[in-house]
Amino acid sequence: MTFTEPGEAFGHLVKTIKEYWPQADCESVRKAYELAGEAHKDQKRVSGDPYILHPLAVAQILADMGIDTTTVTASLLHDVVEDTDYTLEDIEEIFGKEVAFLVDGVTKLNRLDYRTKEDQQVDSMRKMFLAMAKDVRVVVIKLADRLHNMRTLKYMNGEKQKRISRETLEIFAPLAHRLGIFNIKWELEDLSFRYMEPDKYYDLVDQMKEKRKVREEIVNEAIDVLKKTLSETGISFEINGRPKHFYSIYKKMKKDNRDLSQVYDLYAIRVIVDTVQDCYGVLGIVHSLWKPLPYRFKDYIAMPKSNNYQSLHTTVIGTRGQPVEIQIRTWEMHHIAEYGVAAHWRYKEGNANAPKSSFDEKMGWLRNLLEWQDTSNPQEFVNALKLDAFSDEVFVFTPRGDVIDLPQGAIPIDFAYRIHTDVGHRCVGAKVNSKIVPLDYELKNGDIVEIITSKTGKPSLDWLKIVGSSESRSKIRSWFKKENRSENIEKGLEALERECKRLGHDWKEVSRSGRIAKVAKQMNAGSEDDLLAAVGYGGFAVNTVLIKLLELQRHQEHKDEPANELKFVEKLRARKSGTSRNNSGILVKGEPGILVRLAKCCSPVPGDPIVGFITRGRGVSVHRADCPNIKLDGEDMERLIDVEWDYVSNDAFEVNMEIVAYDRTGIMAEIMAVLAEMKISILSVNAKVNENKNVTIHMGISIKDLAQFEFIATKLRRLKDVYKVQRYTGGQT
Repeated sequence: MTFTEPGEAFGHLVKTIKEYWPQADCESVRKAYELAGEAHKDQKRVSGDPYILHPLAVAQILADMGIDTTTVTASLLHDVVEDTDYTLEDIEEIFGKEVAFLVDGVTKLNRLDYRTKEDQQVDSMRKMFLAMAKDVRVVVIKLADRLHNMRTLKYMNGEKQKRISRETLEIFAPLAHRLGIFNIKWELEDLSFRYMEPDKYYDLVDQMKEKRKVREEIVNEAIDVLKKTLSETGISFEINGRPKHFYSIYKKMKKDNRDLSQVYDLYAIRVIVDTVQDCYGVLGIVHSLWKPLPYRFKDYIAMPKSNNYQSLHTTVIGTRGQPVEIQIRTWEMHHIAEYGVAAHWRYKEGNANAPKSSFDEKMGWLRNLLEWQDTSNPQEFVNALKLDAFSDEVFVFTPRGDVIDLPQGAIPIDFAYRIHTDVGHRCVGAKVNSKIVPLDYELKNGDIVEIITSKTGKPSLDWLKIVGSSESRSKIRSWFKKENRSENIEKGLEALERECKRLGHDWKEVSRSGRIAKVAKQMNAGSEDDLLAAVGYGGFAVNTVLIKLLELQRHQEHKDEPANELKFVEKLRARKSGTSRNNSGILVKGEPGILVRLAKCCSPVPGDPIVGFITRGRGVSVHRADCPNIKLDGEDMERLIDVEWDYVSNDAFEVNMEIVAYDRTGIMAEIMAVLAEMKISILSVNAKVNENKNVTIHMGISIKDLAQFEFIATKLRRLKDVYKVQRYTGGQT
């Protein structure tokens, strides 16, 4: 229902709240509406509507889910701190700490020192997830906010529509799925599909219209037969047909390479009953009426999904010989399936059968991720969410029958670390279904896994290449950092001293005046020892740290020199107003109109630390900061110039990738399929097989930035028999 008058929308909101919470005091909701109306009074949406209609629509979505009044109050205020003069302190003083916390959780970070809007978005997302771990209502508000934004996306330009839809499909729809809020998930997916692939979306809509009449007849006939039979049993039930959503049909067609005529379960029948016993009773009746299809029965009541979804699913050959899917669940299961964790508030009052621990278990996946993921690196954190929390899952069993859910592609080492960190560290072998398997065995649904440990067992660096979970990878890295810290600090210091000496600099001069600590702060590496340890175990490249130290030394030594005594390169650096944008995607701080080219020796891409090198007659050559071809000694040091990435640019950048894998049949096709799925352009391919039956593939691909490359590399590393994926620069990695 869409309203054009704020007063009318607010009246409907209060009416909905009272339906779910008859005793609710709506005074705080009214106060929030009045404050938001005043704060946003001069603001308009892109559509031209008064801005207050947006928070009212978000609050209505939440009220329809039966969520508590505190959350509805916060939802009305969710943009006040971000977009008006009100502060978080004002919200806390008027509405209390709980509402202020929820508002803060969904408020974007507005610091001015972000390099790009994408960095700001990623950091805001990390903030939201940290708040969500304390109170899941933060993300429920955000999902409702995103849903209304998607419903009104038609007023945005085409580029924004695609960008917002892609983010929705990658983050928010999977998040709704993970939390079990399917009514939001399906709508987010369909709306994103509509804007990202409009031709395919409307073609599918047209095809569905043509088939609807025949499919509805098949389903209605089955419903009539089932209703008649169930009425004779005395079971209380409600039965209806449910069409599949467009995006789920599209995914099925794409995955199985079918057209719509080959997808039979376009409609499902849903039976809702009062008790679990009735669920199984209805299942028996269904199977007595029609022949069930083998391998199409799923008991999510006995084994719920990780988002707490419960239902019985079976597919039968219906009255016309066509497959019909039937879902059977109780009313409580139905509300949890529709509203996920949001249903917790509907059932928490007076429900002795819903212990607090069951709700906590729903959020266990996020707490595990936050515990072991480096949340100081927002991009890595969001990548981990996409690849772990939002990936397809594998359900395996412990020998005692406990169910463990892991991301698809998980191996026994991941299982060991999920059981306990020490079990993972001491893992030396594994049995799956009572048979010994290699540690890189890919686990499958239903496997019974037993871990073999040893007191002398310890992690191997090779594990980082084969584990399928970022949680395992973080625990392995933590072990190596902690176990070898003093050795790593020593190694890092030696590496910096050695490289400094090779380039003709005095290490004592370069590292004096607390410069190492200052560089550690610049690089968000913690203390001086933390930075040296990171260099020691390979977390930071030696040249990257050394360049920053030399730059710091040069600036400190020349800071008192008058401008007219600076050399040409120093003059270029000093003219901040002369920033020059180039079609290379680089900004040069200095003279405008300078010719800029990306160095082929190291192929820098956005996200790489870079330096500019003034060449003779060929303008500025831009290199990765750790490129071995950059000279850092003597006169050449004066040729370095400040450059930065132009993050407004939409340019594509070529990067060379090296993949090492076992040369089995189909490995190249699987690699290509991953890249095709991610819509990555392949510019060149060269492969060579060695005597050990390993294939080394050098591939040139076109990407937008370093974060995208890291995401691609992570996806490829999860393929079976892929050992290594890394940047390649003709012998330098």
